[in-house]
Amino acid sequence: MVQGRCSAVAAKVLLCCLLLHFEVAQSASFTVGGRGGWTFNAAAWPKGKRFKAGDTLVFNYNPSIHNVVAVNRAGYKSCKAPKGAKVFKSGKDQIKLKKGQNFFICNYIGHCQAGMKIAVTAA
Repeated sequence: MVQGRCSAVAAKVLLCCLLLHFEVAQSASFTVGGRGGWTFNAAAWPKGKRFKAGDTLVFNYNPSIHNVVAVNRAGYKSCKAPKGAKVFKSGKDQIKLKKGQNFFICNYIGHCQAGMKIAVTAA
């Protein structure tokens, strides 16, 4: 009886590991802006692309003149980072998408207003 329970637990653990591996293997990486990288007029870049939770967005840019800030919908629309927003500034940021809407802006003066922002919906 104990051996049967142990086998069932081991089978469940193995199944969970396989599912996790499958999820990781299915995630994709997208370079924001393509070869041009994270720059002005990026707002249209996500159009026509399909994103999933767990996919990674790669933001390549010159960190002395740009950054990436993860914001909410209000921050995206107003081009203002809310208090406590996560700011990325390495120039080679890799950000994993969460399920639902994901919003990113550059909060250097005037950059977001010039289209340096993206909204991505991950299934």
